[in-house]
This record gives sequence, structure tokens and C-alpha cells, in this order.
Amino acid sequence: MLHRSVRIIARTPSDPQAKPRRPGAKTARKSPEPVLAEAAKAPGTPRKKAAAAGPRRRKPAEREPALPEVLDQHLALIQDSLADDKAEDIVVLDLTGRATFADRMVIATGLADRQIAAMAQHLERKLNEVGVKRVLIEGANGSDWVLLDTGDIVVHLFKPDSRVLYGLERMWGADLDAADEADAEPDAP
Repeated sequence: MLHRSVRIIARTPSDPQAKPRRPGAKTARKSPEPVLAEAAKAPGTPRKKAAAAGPRRRKPAEREPALPEVLDQHLALIQDSLADDKAEDIVVLDLTGRATFADRMVIATGLADRQIAAMAQHLERKLNEVGVKRVLIEGANGSDWVLLDTGDIVVHLFKPDSRVLYGLERMWGADLDAADEADAEPDAP
């Protein structure tokens, strides 16, 4: 008489409410997002369909507001460093409640590419000394515009012509808020 040993391996479903599937049964798929549903109807390969649907929309990351004391300390450090490096026309814009990417924006002008690059390097070094470790720098290799992103404060360093061309003060400044408020007020009869 032959004795066969049978091993039974039990797997628990990932969803405790899920019913066990029988072999060959089709599984119900979740309905795709509306944009993807439209792309699924279009002819073509899955890759072409995904390209036609475009990027998936994600919720923007929530940024925690900075502590006012720390923000003021970092802002003073940035302003002092720019003044030491002979930056011209230093402007600080308050973006609290108006932008999600930062609480303050600093705009300054340098006269030469080398001066702007040096200002960016000095700012990065001084911010690292006080504990701001992740300072992202764009355009530091001899450009008309250098951007430093500290997380809570964004610093723009321009040559004079580029500063006029981009006009960030007009875009984010208080003058724009005053004009919006004036447009919102109804005319008196």
C-alpha cells in the first residue's frame, strides 16, 4: 500500500473580506480614472494610450509653515549676506497665503555673472552653517539668473536686464494685490 503525503499550503488573501477565487474565474477590475478610461477606448498600444492620457494628476505636497522666529533668522542672514556681497536693490516679498512653494521671496541684483555666482555660494555656505542643509541652486554656472530654494525662502539673483525682463516684483508684489482689491470693489452709483 502506497502512502502519499499531501501538503496543503494555505494563503491568506490580502483582503480579509475577499472571497476565494476559483481557478479560471475572471477578476473584477477597478474602474480607471476618467482620463484613463477615455484613453483606453482610443486605438493603439498601451504605451500610446498612456502617452495620450498625459501625466497622472497628483495632489500637491503640503508644506508645513515655517516657525516665524526661524524664518526671520534665515531672512536676516540672507539679507546680510547679500548686502555684504554688494547686491543692489534687495526686495523681500511676503508670500504667506499666496503661494504654496515658499513663505518669502528675496530678489536682488548683481552686476556681473561672477558676482551673482559668488553671492549664491556665500548664501549656501552661510545657510549650511545655521542648519539649512538642502539648498537647491539653479543657474549658478554663469547665468543671468540664479535661483536658491531653501524650502521656506526662495532667493532670485538677477543681472539688471534680466530682472526687468522677468518682473517678479510685478508678478508677486504688493502692487498686484492692491490692483486686485481695487478691481473687486463695486463702483458706487
